[in-house]
Amino acid sequence: MSKSSGKKTVISITSAGFTCLLLLLVVAQHQRVQVDEVPNQREMGTRSLQSTDTLATDGVKAAEQQVNSEAQAKKGFSAYFSKLTRGRREADKPAGSAQSTTDASPAEDISADDIFIAVKTTKKFHQSRLNLLLDTWISRNMQQTYIFTDGEDEELKKKMGSHAINTNCSAAHSRQALSCKMAVEYDKFIESGKKWFCHVDDDNYVNMRTLVKLLSHYPHTQDMYIGKPSLDRPIEATERLGDNKMRPVNFWFATGGAGFCVSRGLALKMSPWASGGHFMNTAEKIRLPDDCTIGYIIESVLGVPLTRSNFFHSHLENLQQVSRSELHKQITLSYGMFENKRNIINMKGAFPVEEDPSRFKSVHCLLYPDTPWCPLQVAY
Repeated sequence: MSKSSGKKTVISITSAGFTCLLLLLVVAQHQRVQVDEVPNQREMGTRSLQSTDTLATDGVKAAEQQVNSEAQAKKGFSAYFSKLTRGRREADKPAGSAQSTTDASPAEDISADDIFIAVKTTKKFHQSRLNLLLDTWISRNMQQTYIFTDGEDEELKKKMGSHAINTNCSAAHSRQALSCKMAVEYDKFIESGKKWFCHVDDDNYVNMRTLVKLLSHYPHTQDMYIGKPSLDRPIEATERLGDNKMRPVNFWFATGGAGFCVSRGLALKMSPWASGGHFMNTAEKIRLPDDCTIGYIIESVLGVPLTRSNFFHSHLENLQQVSRSELHKQITLSYGMFENKRNIINMKGAFPVEEDPSRFKSVHCLLYPDTPWCPLQVAY
């Protein structure tokens, strides 16, 4: 009886052991299948990323081995979605900074000939300010530049021809006189058929190379208003509606002292408030100068936000903070007084400050050393 019971026990133990062994083999085989599937999934992910190489230039590179590490796959997906995000920003162009466009692909192939540069001046500054511009940046951009002044000047006409425009506006530095000139600038731009309208003052240096590069990242048919505010908050104004009714409005505007640009697509939409005599009427509604009125029409009336660029500079900011190593990236520069001190670009340059108080000549020789009057072998 005990022997029979012992045999049954041995058989039971043997059967249980055999069953456990079978289960272990099945589990091991299942794990091996799962492990074999992981590289295939990664390989598929890598191939998917490689197929989108035109969108993700910083994405996953061609695999040197059949199986990539998980870290490489994560890096690939991160670069892929980063590129998609940049592409989406390029398409939508939300309000914000234009700085990120410097390394992006151009949205449109444009040249300097597609840009209408309006320089606002007054006759009393033709000698002291305008001649400096004519000797420097305007000398290389005569066909793109239009001078808007308030008096006849035969010498200026000899140099600029039909691009020297007497607006017949007042020579006073009042908001009405400034708006009068801006109204003429706007109409002349519309007549020109050019793609971009850029306004600057007679104390601005314009780097056409970087201006073309910046504007090429925005289709001229889209609504684009690019510049730099002089205030740290939207300006507050009162809009006159008629019948003694008024309402408060606030909006951002790009200061004319640093220069700003408007795409043709947007400029055409401004026509009901800017063309003909309408610009001056609009300016009277808010009782503000020309650059503020431009911002009012674009931001408050049309609802198009200002796209900011720190590459535009006016005399209202501390120009000493513009780095010498970054000068070639700037679009506009200026000069003047800031906090009762001379406000100019801080650089050694080709000329001493006494000979070049604005530093525009030195900047020009830095950017265009082949200019005939620039000294040779100058240490900047």
